[in-house]
Amino acid sequence: MGLTGTALAVDAGNSKTDVVLVATDGRVLGRARGGGFQPHLVGTARAVDVLAPLIAEARRRAGLRADGPAAQLSAFLANADLPVEVTRLTTEIVARGWADAVTVRNDTFALLRAGLPDGAEQLGVAVVCGAGVNCVGVGRGGATARFPAVGRISGDWGGGSFLADEALWHAARAEDGRGTPSELARALPAHFGLTTMAELIEALHLRRIPLDHRHELSPLLFAVAADGDAVARSLVARQAEEIALMASVALQRLDLLSEPTPVILGGGILAARHPLLHDHVTELLAARAPKAVPHLLTAPPVLGAALDALDRATPGPPRRAYTRLRAEWA
Repeated sequence: MGLTGTALAVDAGNSKTDVVLVATDGRVLGRARGGGFQPHLVGTARAVDVLAPLIAEARRRAGLRADGPAAQLSAFLANADLPVEVTRLTTEIVARGWADAVTVRNDTFALLRAGLPDGAEQLGVAVVCGAGVNCVGVGRGGATARFPAVGRISGDWGGGSFLADEALWHAARAEDGRGTPSELARALPAHFGLTTMAELIEALHLRRIPLDHRHELSPLLFAVAADGDAVARSLVARQAEEIALMASVALQRLDLLSEPTPVILGGGILAARHPLLHDHVTELLAARAPKAVPHLLTAPPVLGAALDALDRATPGPPRRAYTRLRAEWA
């Protein structure tokens, strides 16, 4: 069986990659999941290599041959932050011959597409706060608002990894006297079965605790904040301020502050719906962008990639195709 009437959707994050093969009537034909997508660490070609077995697996599960091109491939990729990176990734993916047409965008656009209505002109802003933080927006005539989102050098603040490091910094200073006393100084080492921050610092420095285990500390930060710790609460408040600031700046750039506009919120940190964070984000948005309509999206971003693939694979898909596709992740 060939691949006529099908589209490939890819959502590739730092830690995992999802590939879905969909029919243009909205049916999901095959899925596959693999590891992270990190072209900034391994290079463009090796990063795209990660997609090859996943696309083959999605086709196999759909009962399709492995070599025919789909009509459309929509790839929403982590670390596709700068225009030059998008160009390089597009060139590499096109060369693989997986689809007749290829669209490559940053993965935050998948969150935005998943949260916006189907069919009509899609205007809105999305903020993702997961391992990192990013914001994109789409305005009239296809205008977009973007941030480079490559870390502190591009002005970023927040995300799970960043918050974990901030919690460690404040906890270390709370214990040694350079900073404000905080329950973080007890809670963080206790999470790893240790007694003091000095022990935790040594264990992290000597790799007795792998550095990638630091991500376990961001949920702990929110728990300590919920119990009233002033230092932890200040970090949560700062994260809320950054999320609301990115959204309001994007809305301003797109000239959408004066009309009701969806602001889609997603990513692991936001999806956890910590009351201190969620409520403060909502309050700040109401003050800075009163017309904004915040919406927390918990569906996986690959839904947005699949909807985009459906948008592009066939002109004017019937509404039932979108309804069927969304039902897969309802």
